[in-house]
Amino acid sequence: MSRARQPPLVTGISPNEGISWTKVTIRGENLGTGPSDLIGLTICGHNCLLTAEWMSASKIVCRVGQAKNDKGDIIVTTKSGGRGTSTVSFKLLKPEKIGILDQSAVWVDEMNYYDMRTDRNKGIPPLSLRPANPLGIEIDKGRFPQKDLEALFPGMSADFTSENFSAAWYLIENHSTTSFDQLKTAVVNLKKQANKKNEGSLAYVKGGLSTFFEAQDALSAIHQKLEADGTEKVEGSMTQKLENVLNRASNTADALFQEVLGRKDKADSTRNALNVLQRFKFLFNLPLNIERNIQKGDYDVVINDYEKAKSLFGKTEVQVFKKYYAEVETRIEDLRELLLDKLLETPSTLHDQKRYIRYLSDLHAPGDPAWQCIGAQHQWILQLMHNCKESYVKEQKGKDIFSVYISLLHSPMLDLDSDVRPSPIGHLSQTASLKRGSSFQAGRDDAWRYKAPQQVVFVEKLTKLVVSQLPNFWKLWISYVNGSLFSETAEKSGQMERSKKNARQRQNDFKKMIQEVMHSLVKLIRGALLPFSLREGESKEYGGWEMKSELSGQWLTHVIQTVRLSSESLTALEIPNDMLQIIQDLILDLRVRCIMVTLQHTAEDIKRLAEKEDWVVDNEGLTSLPSQFEQYIIHSLQTLKTVLDCKPGEASVFQQQRTQEDVCQLSIGIMQVFIDCLEQLSTKPDGDIDTAHLSVDVSSPDLFGSIHEDSSLSSEQRLLIALSNCRYLERHTFLNIAEHFEKHGFQGVEKIIQVSMESLKELDQRLFEMYIEFKADPIVGSLEPGIYAGYFDWKDCLVPAGVRNYLKEALVNIIAVHAEVFTISKDLVPRVMSRVVEAVSEELSRLMQCVSSFSKNGALQARLEICALRDTVAIYLTPESKSSFKQALEALPQLSSGTDKKLLEELLNKFKSSMHLQLTCFQASSSATMKT
Repeated sequence: MSRARQPPLVTGISPNEGISWTKVTIRGENLGTGPSDLIGLTICGHNCLLTAEWMSASKIVCRVGQAKNDKGDIIVTTKSGGRGTSTVSFKLLKPEKIGILDQSAVWVDEMNYYDMRTDRNKGIPPLSLRPANPLGIEIDKGRFPQKDLEALFPGMSADFTSENFSAAWYLIENHSTTSFDQLKTAVVNLKKQANKKNEGSLAYVKGGLSTFFEAQDALSAIHQKLEADGTEKVEGSMTQKLENVLNRASNTADALFQEVLGRKDKADSTRNALNVLQRFKFLFNLPLNIERNIQKGDYDVVINDYEKAKSLFGKTEVQVFKKYYAEVETRIEDLRELLLDKLLETPSTLHDQKRYIRYLSDLHAPGDPAWQCIGAQHQWILQLMHNCKESYVKEQKGKDIFSVYISLLHSPMLDLDSDVRPSPIGHLSQTASLKRGSSFQAGRDDAWRYKAPQQVVFVEKLTKLVVSQLPNFWKLWISYVNGSLFSETAEKSGQMERSKKNARQRQNDFKKMIQEVMHSLVKLIRGALLPFSLREGESKEYGGWEMKSELSGQWLTHVIQTVRLSSESLTALEIPNDMLQIIQDLILDLRVRCIMVTLQHTAEDIKRLAEKEDWVVDNEGLTSLPSQFEQYIIHSLQTLKTVLDCKPGEASVFQQQRTQEDVCQLSIGIMQVFIDCLEQLSTKPDGDIDTAHLSVDVSSPDLFGSIHEDSSLSSEQRLLIALSNCRYLERHTFLNIAEHFEKHGFQGVEKIIQVSMESLKELDQRLFEMYIEFKADPIVGSLEPGIYAGYFDWKDCLVPAGVRNYLKEALVNIIAVHAEVFTISKDLVPRVMSRVVEAVSEELSRLMQCVSSFSKNGALQARLEICALRDTVAIYLTPESKSSFKQALEALPQLSSGTDKKLLEELLNKFKSSMHLQLTCFQASSSATMKT
């Protein structure tokens, strides 16, 4: 596996201070490989991941949330690098209230403000038009810390529009350095403002006093004239005249101002219409604005405008408003369908899915979009897995055609020494390249793809696919359960609670989804690697692979490592263990199968060891065969070490009794294969053995003991070499292999070694009997003809003059056997010589017991030859051979005179002196090193 990336490091933030919801740009190193790699972002202790926008590995843009701390670090957390560090910090400022007459670097909308909690615009009534500087003098902001002022005036405010306004706080904050004269001027200004308010109504009355008095005078004159006339006639005449005057005035006024009043009414109507359009232009322009914002992807703006229109005109009775609001609803319904299509579209990132779910929730979409998204993702993952299998099955067929073409170019007839599956020793150099993170990581070349079995490449691709897709699927479910998919508006409307309730009801359904993904993953891998473990009806759906040859143990080991890493990644998501148990069962079956295949291939490799026997003998009489056998076993066990070791949550491969028995039988089979190999080599006819490369170790000090000058081995010599190898196997190799078996946790090691030892001893005994038969039978067979050569008769013979030639010839033959054994292995000399002496002594005893009678000279001659042979081979005497010599001597008449005894002693000394050189090999001093 590739080495983990360095932890994220934040080296800069712009700006480095601001109020809540300030948009900041974060710069640094190792900030993730993509949006899916970014799993955490906190500023001053507040989680800002929802607003984070990953730009590159060195840049992230987000908004600062409502943090508790005034100043804190910026911490970025990624999957590839873990939790990071920061060399800079961000200072959170408290927002200042800005009056409509205060200077500001940004535009303050009096009719609309931005709600940072809900990420939406909220409508509020217009702010009251209060003077920003009520004292009317220059404001000089002091440098008093805000915290000190808050502590000095608890619960008060310097805002003169607030109910808790504190004049002292206001003066300290805005006029701490103002002179006393200026403060006097400020008092005068305040008094003038107060007087202006009181004088407003009085001034209005004063301005109309003249008109009031003129009207009063006119009424008084009319009243006095009526009283002076005092008659009804006058009163009637005056009244009629007054009415006429008023009518003429009214008619004249109407004629004069009719056109003006008409234009005024029209202007008022137009003005009213324009005021309505201006006042409600938001609603009238909303359908067009919704279309534009949807095209630009500004769904937040659309949702904010829709909520505002719904709150203002959702229940209106005005027909015009109803018409436009209905058009808005039509656009919103189209938007719901668009967002749902985007939500169910695959592939999609987790960030986009959460966004679309929140949009649909805020738009009050029918149904449960979050659950629909989860279902769509589940089906998409399953489809990806099956598509992956189908593509690799098709690719395998195409690859097979390519392999046939390659095999025609590299015909086996052109390369007779080629081996389809290299031996474990040849794989030693390849083991490192099979480790995860080398040739199986990104950057593989096409040569590797043709080298690796298609099933192995498929398992890597399949597990990578699941590990990359399932985390987002699981996180989407977690967000659905805890309600983090929804905005604050949804929380207030109760939609979050309904969603949590739905999630609790659908836990079993989601559990089935996860289990279905896990079952599909496991069955697809089983179909590629363990097709025999599938049920009858599952082979067509999950299988389809062409199994021309089974994968080797090393490829299975790599697959196990791949599946293990995938299991660890899924476990890190905190998925319940019961859902992942099926993967553990798959790993166990793969481990068991890997052990079986490795042991089977090891047996095949060991079977071919007979072809590599070079018959080069070292000082101990051994060839390289036992060492090669031990190295094969050790290498096989080493390749199985990672398979045998139990990772967290895994069970031992030997927990099942059947597995123990199968492994035990395979191990015994490996040992038996090598024993059969030894027997095959030792009993093969001379013509079947390639002797072109045979030699003896030139480092041996016993160069005089070279096997043959013509570098050819006889069958007897091969038997001796095999016996020497068997002896070493029994005393060293098998014990070492037993230790390695126990070290790697194999069960039934005692049985393996016991059965193997018994088989080895049986082979050793058979080979030993064959060799003794080859060497002892000719010597034993030559005794009787040699004794009676020249018509020799024990009853009628001359006085003994020495040991006869037949015995000397027998001793020379025994010496030849000694030399041959000594040349191969000094340690075998006592065993072989003792058995040869037993055969000779037994035959000699039989011959003596078959003689009916001895003359005096015959008895002396027989005793001389028996004692000469016994004394010569004394160091190789066994209880059986001693008994045979004793029986032979007991069959002879006893020596009665001292003269005969003296003669016997002289003749024995003469024999030993004359054959001193030949008998050197039978001396105890020379043979001390040969005893074991």
